[in-house]
Amino acid sequence: MMANALERVKSELLSWPGVETKTHRFGGTEFDLNGREMGHMHGSSWADLPFPMDVRKELVEKGKVSPHHILPESGWVTFYVKSDEDVQELIKLFRMQYERLNSNNKKLQQPQ
Repeated sequence: MMANALERVKSELLSWPGVETKTHRFGGTEFDLNGREMGHMHGSSWADLPFPMDVRKELVEKGKVSPHHILPESGWVTFYVKSDEDVQELIKLFRMQYERLNSNNKKLQQPQ
């Protein structure tokens, strides 16, 4: 377990435009983009992120994440942080969320 993983992820994510952090309702640190949750971290041990089901299935099949530790049948995934390399992989997962939520916001903002 990387003791500073949370701080490293937090520092990176907060450098992205529009990302904010707050305490998650079930504990941990939540990362939001324009009021929508990108995911949250439980200390430096693991993170939970919500993906559309097709993306979640692909990530699990590739072994990049585990099904969510409490809601395994949902679109949520759990990512365990065990090494420095894992911190970079977790940042990549948050980047996927960032780009997905940003593209959703752009679609919503386009005139009809």
